Amino acid sequence: MRNFFIATILFFFTLPIYAQDAKAICIKINELNTAILNGFIKKQDAATQFKGLIAQLAAAMPVDHNTTWLFPLQGYNYKAIGGTNGNGYSDKGYHFLDGNKHLAHPAHDIFIKDKNQDGLDDHTNQPVNVLAVNNGIVVACTNEWDNASSLRGGRYIWIYHRSLGIITYYAHNREIFVKPGDVVKQGQKIAEVGRTGYNAYKKRSPTHLHFSAYNLVDGLPVPFNPYQQLTKAITQ
Repeated sequence: MRNFFIATILFFFTLPIYAQDAKAICIKINELNTAILNGFIKKQDAATQFKGLIAQLAAAMPVDHNTTWLFPLQGYNYKAIGGTNGNGYSDKGYHFLDGNKHLAHPAHDIFIKDKNQDGLDDHTNQPVNVLAVNNGIVVACTNEWDNASSLRGGRYIWIYHRSLGIITYYAHNREIFVKPGDVVKQGQKIAEVGRTGYNAYKKRSPTHLHFSAYNLVDGLPVPFNPYQQLTKAITQ
């Protein structure tokens, strides 16, 4: 019994320390990501810093063994993915360290029913919720954007999923509800689908979520095609 109480006390004292450490690391990753997007840091320096920070974050995060995927749009499923059988995905030429200058499309655009482009679902007349596909922690995001910006992602979110060993990316949101260091649960509302981003806000672009997934290869994000995971994902 004595050992049980000691273990319990240690758990409650240790948990906040890990949470604080993880949050501090995420804030640094967010600052680094902003510098990469804007081209304010040399690629080699950015690579070294990112690898170090993501390794620290992995060491600070528990593994919960949840490997299921949830579809990232509430009320929708894989049939909302653009293209045919996911052929809108193209990662050729993509490099994370290129920041906002990359030309590839290592993502799936998931379209909502919004003919008048007001950002609301035509059937519910409500915003469409963007959900975390798995448990994770927010490593980068921004809720600031205007249509004079050249930032392609608009209001975006990056989430690190320790149990999956990947990072997911959610872009073009109208509003986000998380910040760097926030721990999120699978299915948690993290944003609402919007039309922010250099191309996404233009009339020629249907309203959609830009969704990407990345493996960590030698400590850096490398995109992979998550189409199969999205087709099998549970819905909410």
